[in-house]
Amino acid sequence: MIYSHEVKMMCPVAQGVNHGAAPIPEEAKWVKAKEVTDISGFTHGIGWCAPQQGTCKLTLNVKEGIIQEALIETIGCSGMTHSAAMASEILPGKTILEALNTDLVCDAINTAMRELFLQIVYGRTQSAFSENGLPIGAGLEDLGKGLRSQVGTMYGTLAKGPRYLEMAEGYVTDIALDENNEIIGYKYISIGRMMDFIKKGDDANTALEKARGQYGRVDDAVKLIDPRCE
Repeated sequence: MIYSHEVKMMCPVAQGVNHGAAPIPEEAKWVKAKEVTDISGFTHGIGWCAPQQGTCKLTLNVKEGIIQEALIETIGCSGMTHSAAMASEILPGKTILEALNTDLVCDAINTAMRELFLQIVYGRTQSAFSENGLPIGAGLEDLGKGLRSQVGTMYGTLAKGPRYLEMAEGYVTDIALDENNEIIGYKYISIGRMMDFIKKGDDANTALEKARGQYGRVDDAVKLIDPRCE
């Protein structure tokens, strides 16, 4: 340790107040975190790249400072999907401090890691008050049946109005309109369910029909339009 001349010439004064770190909530415990291994938690964070053409939702399950589970979801940039593939290999097994200082290939994923780090080390996790936290695999449960991200894709113009392209339920095939040409519902195909049916042996056309559904007042529609063609 190197001290400046001015510090060396100072007379010593006792440091009276030293009560340690404030406790943070972690998996239904109050923890005074001093080491990386003192940190546990399950949480999500959002990141974006500098040109803001894509975004990442990152989910981490941390146990005793080590990332045990990582879910990386991206939207808006084709290159980000490949970055997410690499990040899924990079993150598990690293401490949260290592992960914070590791190149996760894409700025959006790096930014999401920064936001998660802040939540985790300040005790603002989803599992802060869950006894023993959430099990490894909780990240997959967020995806639901079919293991697909929740995606909403909508488009609208002043000249032609809105178009629903994809909802949480799935790929929108038809928009239902009333007599005023206002949207009152939609038909969709659940891509995850369709693929599950195909994997179980159904032919593509059968799987497609079984995966169809509708939402809203479709049966009352004056007309149905294809959101991609009309």
